[in-house]
Amino acid sequence: MKKVIIVFALSIGLISCNQQAKTDEFKTAYVDTNKLLEEYTEAKDIDAKYKNRADEMGQELEAEAARFRKDAADFEQKARQYGQIWAQQNSAPLEKRQRELQYAQQAMLQQLQQESGVEMDTLVTSVKKFIKEYGKEQGYDYIYGTGEAVSILYAEDKYDITDELVKKLNEKYKPAAKKEETSTDTAAKPEE
Repeated sequence: MKKVIIVFALSIGLISCNQQAKTDEFKTAYVDTNKLLEEYTEAKDIDAKYKNRADEMGQELEAEAARFRKDAADFEQKARQYGQIWAQQNSAPLEKRQRELQYAQQAMLQQLQQESGVEMDTLVTSVKKFIKEYGKEQGYDYIYGTGEAVSILYAEDKYDITDELVKKLNEKYKPAAKKEETSTDTAAKPEE
Protein backbone atom coordinates (compact mmCIF):
# COMPACT_ATOMS: atom_id res chain seq x y z
CA MET A 1 0.00 0.00 0.00
CA LYS A 2 2.83 2.38 0.89
CA LYS A 3 4.52 1.61 -2.41
CA VAL A 4 1.31 2.47 -4.31
CA ILE A 5 1.02 5.81 -2.49
CA ILE A 6 4.69 6.61 -3.14
CA VAL A 7 4.36 5.67 -6.81
CA PHE A 8 1.15 7.72 -7.04
CA ALA A 9 2.83 10.73 -5.38
CA LEU A 10 5.85 10.44 -7.66
CA SER A 11 3.66 10.22 -10.76
CA ILE A 12 1.71 13.32 -9.68
CA GLY A 13 4.99 15.09 -9.06
CA LEU A 14 6.30 14.13 -12.49
CA ILE A 15 3.08 15.21 -14.18
CA SER A 16 3.11 18.58 -12.44
CA CYS A 17 6.80 19.07 -13.31
CA ASN A 18 6.03 18.15 -16.90
CA GLN A 19 3.17 20.67 -16.99
CA GLN A 20 5.43 23.33 -15.47
CA ALA A 21 8.03 22.61 -18.14
CA LYS A 22 5.39 23.07 -20.83
CA THR A 23 4.38 26.53 -19.53
CA ASP A 24 8.05 27.54 -19.30
CA GLU A 25 8.38 26.82 -23.01
CA PHE A 26 6.56 30.05 -23.88
CA LYS A 27 8.78 33.04 -24.49
CA THR A 28 6.92 36.17 -23.47
CA ALA A 29 7.68 39.85 -23.09
CA TYR A 30 5.87 43.15 -22.84
CA VAL A 31 6.28 46.65 -24.20
CA ASP A 32 5.36 49.89 -22.44
CA THR A 33 3.68 51.51 -25.45
CA ASN A 34 3.59 54.98 -23.86
CA LYS A 35 7.32 54.91 -23.18
CA LEU A 36 8.02 53.50 -26.64
CA LEU A 37 6.17 56.37 -28.35
CA GLU A 38 7.73 58.97 -26.02
CA GLU A 39 11.26 57.79 -26.78
CA TYR A 40 10.90 56.81 -30.44
CA THR A 41 12.62 59.46 -32.57
CA GLU A 42 10.08 59.33 -35.40
CA ALA A 43 7.23 59.98 -32.95
CA LYS A 44 9.21 62.89 -31.48
CA ASP A 45 9.76 64.26 -35.01
CA ILE A 46 6.04 64.08 -35.77
CA ASP A 47 5.21 65.87 -32.51
CA ALA A 48 7.79 68.57 -33.24
CA LYS A 49 6.53 68.98 -36.82
CA TYR A 50 2.97 69.64 -35.71
CA LYS A 51 4.04 71.83 -32.81
CA ASN A 52 5.98 73.99 -35.29
CA ARG A 53 3.01 74.08 -37.68
CA ALA A 54 0.70 75.03 -34.81
CA ASP A 55 3.09 77.81 -33.81
CA GLU A 56 3.29 79.12 -37.39
CA MET A 57 -0.46 78.99 -37.92
CA GLY A 58 -1.01 80.42 -34.45
CA GLN A 59 1.21 83.41 -35.24
CA GLU A 60 -0.89 84.26 -38.28
CA LEU A 61 -4.04 83.91 -36.22
CA GLU A 62 -2.54 85.91 -33.37
CA ALA A 63 -1.74 88.78 -35.74
CA GLU A 64 -5.38 88.85 -36.84
CA ALA A 65 -6.51 88.61 -33.20
CA ALA A 66 -4.29 91.57 -32.28
CA ARG A 67 -5.84 93.65 -35.10
CA PHE A 68 -9.28 92.63 -33.86
CA ARG A 69 -8.46 93.62 -30.25
CA LYS A 70 -7.22 97.01 -31.47
CA ASP A 71 -10.37 97.53 -33.55
CA ALA A 72 -12.54 96.42 -30.60
CA ALA A 73 -10.79 98.90 -28.30
CA ASP A 74 -11.31 101.66 -30.90
CA PHE A 75 -14.97 100.67 -31.18
CA GLU A 76 -15.42 100.81 -27.39
CA GLN A 77 -13.89 104.28 -27.31
CA LYS A 78 -16.23 105.46 -30.07
CA ALA A 79 -19.17 103.80 -28.33
CA ARG A 80 -18.44 105.84 -25.19
CA GLN A 81 -18.18 108.94 -27.31
CA TYR A 82 -21.28 108.40 -29.54
CA GLY A 83 -23.48 106.46 -27.14
CA GLN A 84 -25.19 103.12 -26.82
CA ILE A 85 -27.52 103.53 -29.81
CA TRP A 86 -24.56 104.13 -32.13
CA ALA A 87 -22.79 101.07 -30.64
CA GLN A 88 -25.82 98.84 -31.24
CA GLN A 89 -26.18 100.05 -34.83
CA ASN A 90 -22.49 99.58 -35.69
CA SER A 91 -21.46 96.48 -33.72
CA ALA A 92 -22.49 93.85 -36.31
CA PRO A 93 -19.27 93.94 -38.41
CA LEU A 94 -17.10 93.64 -35.29
CA GLU A 95 -19.17 90.72 -33.97
CA LYS A 96 -18.93 89.05 -37.38
CA ARG A 97 -15.12 89.38 -37.34
CA GLN A 98 -15.01 87.90 -33.85
CA ARG A 99 -17.04 84.85 -34.97
CA GLU A 100 -14.85 84.44 -38.07
CA LEU A 101 -11.74 84.58 -35.89
CA GLN A 102 -13.16 81.90 -33.59
CA TYR A 103 -14.10 79.71 -36.59
CA ALA A 104 -10.61 80.12 -38.05
CA GLN A 105 -9.06 79.06 -34.75
CA GLN A 106 -11.31 76.00 -34.52
CA ALA A 107 -10.63 75.08 -38.16
CA MET A 108 -6.88 75.36 -37.59
CA LEU A 109 -7.03 73.10 -34.53
CA GLN A 110 -9.19 70.55 -36.37
CA GLN A 111 -6.86 70.54 -39.36
CA LEU A 112 -3.78 70.01 -37.19
CA GLN A 113 -5.49 67.26 -35.17
CA GLN A 114 -6.65 65.49 -38.30
CA GLU A 115 -3.28 65.66 -40.06
CA SER A 116 -1.27 64.65 -37.00
CA GLY A 117 -3.79 61.90 -36.25
CA VAL A 118 -3.31 60.38 -39.69
CA GLU A 119 0.49 60.44 -39.32
CA MET A 120 0.38 59.02 -35.80
CA ASP A 121 -2.01 56.25 -36.91
CA THR A 122 0.41 55.36 -39.70
CA LEU A 123 3.29 55.38 -37.20
CA VAL A 124 1.43 53.14 -34.75
CA THR A 125 0.59 50.70 -37.55
CA SER A 126 4.24 50.51 -38.61
CA VAL A 127 5.39 50.06 -34.98
CA LYS A 128 2.91 47.20 -34.52
CA LYS A 129 4.21 45.59 -37.72
CA PHE A 130 7.80 46.04 -36.50
CA ILE A 131 6.98 44.47 -33.12
CA LYS A 132 5.32 41.53 -34.86
CA GLU A 133 8.38 40.97 -37.08
CA TYR A 134 10.70 41.45 -34.11
CA GLY A 135 8.73 38.92 -32.10
CA LYS A 136 8.99 36.35 -34.87
CA GLU A 137 12.74 36.94 -35.32
CA GLN A 138 13.43 36.69 -31.58
CA GLY A 139 11.22 33.62 -31.10
CA TYR A 140 8.59 35.19 -28.82
CA ASP A 141 5.27 33.44 -28.39
CA TYR A 142 3.62 36.53 -26.93
CA ILE A 143 4.49 40.21 -26.69
CA TYR A 144 2.02 42.16 -24.60
CA GLY A 145 1.46 45.90 -24.50
CA THR A 146 1.09 48.17 -21.49
CA GLY A 147 0.29 51.85 -21.42
CA GLU A 148 -3.03 53.63 -21.97
CA ALA A 149 -4.83 50.44 -22.98
CA VAL A 150 -3.36 48.15 -20.34
CA SER A 151 -3.50 44.48 -21.12
CA ILE A 152 -1.09 43.39 -18.38
CA LEU A 153 -1.74 43.96 -14.72
CA TYR A 154 1.64 42.68 -13.57
CA ALA A 155 4.84 41.48 -15.16
CA GLU A 156 8.39 41.14 -13.96
CA ASP A 157 10.76 43.78 -15.30
CA LYS A 158 12.91 41.08 -16.91
CA TYR A 159 10.14 40.64 -19.52
CA ASP A 160 10.13 44.34 -20.48
CA ILE A 161 11.68 44.74 -23.94
CA THR A 162 10.62 48.37 -24.44
CA ASP A 163 14.14 49.83 -24.37
CA GLU A 164 15.38 47.19 -26.78
CA LEU A 165 12.56 47.97 -29.24
CA VAL A 166 13.05 51.74 -28.94
CA LYS A 167 16.74 51.27 -29.73
CA LYS A 168 16.02 49.12 -32.79
CA LEU A 169 13.23 51.40 -34.05
CA ASN A 170 15.49 54.45 -33.69
CA GLU A 171 18.28 52.65 -35.54
CA LYS A 172 15.85 51.79 -38.34
CA TYR A 173 14.30 55.27 -38.58
CA LYS A 174 15.98 57.78 -40.90
CA PRO A 175 14.59 61.34 -40.75
CA ALA A 176 13.74 62.91 -44.10
CA ALA A 177 16.88 65.08 -44.11
CA LYS A 178 19.13 62.07 -43.48
CA LYS A 179 17.38 60.09 -46.21
CA GLU A 180 18.11 62.89 -48.71
CA GLU A 181 21.75 63.06 -47.62
CA THR A 182 22.08 59.31 -48.05
CA SER A 183 20.60 59.39 -51.55
CA THR A 184 22.85 62.29 -52.62
CA ASP A 185 25.89 60.55 -51.12
CA THR A 186 25.18 57.39 -53.08
CA ALA A 187 24.48 59.37 -56.26
CA ALA A 188 27.80 61.21 -55.94
CA LYS A 189 29.84 58.01 -55.56
CA PRO A 190 30.85 56.33 -58.81
CA GLU A 191 29.80 52.74 -59.19
CA GLU A 192 32.55 50.18 -58.91
